[in-house]
This record gives sequence, structure tokens and C-alpha cells, in this order.
Amino acid sequence: MESVLRPYGLGTTQWHVLYQLANEGPTMQRDLARTLHIERATLSGVVTTLVRKGLVDQMPSSKDQRQRVLQITDAGVKLWEGLPDPLAVIRGISFEGADAVETATALRVLQTATQHLNDHRNRALAWPLP
Repeated sequence: MESVLRPYGLGTTQWHVLYQLANEGPTMQRDLARTLHIERATLSGVVTTLVRKGLVDQMPSSKDQRQRVLQITDAGVKLWEGLPDPLAVIRGISFEGADAVETATALRVLQTATQHLNDHRNRALAWPLP
């Protein structure tokens, strides 16, 4: 993924932030940290970089001035629309030569396994602490 994004000056987490904003619209920064399962401090650094690059705007929330809303800029949309889909590139390389039925089966198994891992993590996070 990094090798696909490097020519565009983006890192993986930056791509994920742009993906969310391009597909979901303006988002509270704290909600984005939860959605992406990253620490707030990590997201803060990524957002600072994207704001500096002119790809994302960070504005105070109209409901709570202490909270920040993130929105992709016109420059961010233009970059986003010109980016190759790194996940499609990875799938293309990973499943090269496999027939469509094998690929569909592999994707279904991997998606199920990923969902099981995410469900397990979410249950672990919800466990009460002693």
C-alpha cells in the first residue's frame, strides 16, 4: 500500500482519513479516531499534515467549540479522484492468476476472518476492568 501511495505524497493513515472524508463527508475528529481504531494523538499528527498539505480543513464544531470537524478540501477531492485504489492494486497482485471463483472464495474467507478479529477486539474493549 505504501509503495502505491508514496508517489502521491501520502501515507497509509493519511489515505484512510481521506477515504473516510471523501466517502462519508465532514466528520468529527474524535469519531474518526474511533472509526479508524487509532490513537487520538496519532490522528492529530496525521490531520496536521493533511491540513498543512491543503487536503483537509479542520474547523471548530458548531455544537462544541472544543471539538473539531474535518472536511476534505477541493484540493483533497482532486487528489482523491486521481489516486489509484491501493486496495484494488493489492488484490490484483495478490490474486493474479487465480480464477474468479477462487478469488471470491478467498475474499469471503478473509473478510469473515477480519470481521471475527474485529468483533473479538470490540468485545475485549467492552470488558469491564477489575
